[in-house]
Amino acid sequence: MPKDVAMRVALVGLGDIGLSAHLPALQRHPAIELVQLVDPDPDRRAAVAELDIQVAAELEAGVDGVVLATPPWVTPELTVDYTRAGLFVLAEKPVATSMEAARIYDKLEPAERGRVQVGLTYRHDPAIGQLATWIANGTLGETVLVRAHIYDEPYRPDDAEHTARITATLEHGSPVVHEGAHVFDWLTHLLGGRPIAVDDRWAVRTRAGLPAPNLTGARLSYPGGHQALVEFGWFTSALPRCELSVLGDRGLATLDGFTFALTLTTAESEEVVRFPGDRMTRCFDRQLDRFVALHNGVPAEPSLDDGIAALRTAQLVAGRAE
Repeated sequence: MPKDVAMRVALVGLGDIGLSAHLPALQRHPAIELVQLVDPDPDRRAAVAELDIQVAAELEAGVDGVVLATPPWVTPELTVDYTRAGLFVLAEKPVATSMEAARIYDKLEPAERGRVQVGLTYRHDPAIGQLATWIANGTLGETVLVRAHIYDEPYRPDDAEHTARITATLEHGSPVVHEGAHVFDWLTHLLGGRPIAVDDRWAVRTRAGLPAPNLTGARLSYPGGHQALVEFGWFTSALPRCELSVLGDRGLATLDGFTFALTLTTAESEEVVRFPGDRMTRCFDRQLDRFVALHNGVPAEPSLDDGIAALRTAQLVAGRAE
């Protein structure tokens, strides 16, 4: 059945997240026509040459918007260029690798900033909405402690491509800059505002030669007396469980970091809440729903300001810890 197209979109950046998540989401969205795949790397372009989509080294005219699946040290300049050219931009998180690098966004006029949506993809998951409801309505208690254990990207010395990619990413900041983009956005959304203070911080390099600490953590205070303990880790041969838990006087809610299944435990019962489909598919689809809505006049969610706020908190943790 033909699509009822609302937007003509190009995907810029054909790395892992671009091909594994953004590309299939764009192909299946009923209101989007994917018209171009863009990457300066000829090997990456060759990998998608069999698709019935135009492939080029640079973006060409004839699109309404772009999805930027580019490294965060490349994203800011492209976001500014494309937005000033009149396009809508969905930019992968983080929006930059530092607040200094994010100053380029000051060049944008308010209307241009309003055309930028940040790819804090998992904000769109219904599990985050359910957690927010449990916190707001007192299911867990009046004041909660959030523990976020975010561990990913195992060290696999036999996988040269992965090792080189994660090492290059560490050259532009510790995992808190990259994973913290999601987590600090969730915490602001869940706990009623941005953190009041970063109370303490720590950082560890688990082996010599790493360009940045690969384990980082902090304790933060939020409005209403809520507290958060966060840990971020990459590049160890074994990884702890990735999860987020919310503990209050009346109950405990635990979010599986990979499936986003929720477990609610109280004195009376234990309940497991699962949502249809897999986490990646539903979140990337919902993210594109918001992108189409942005094109149709609905304010961006998450906005560029949301992305910069998460980056600011991540830099406070990373910079002061190191």
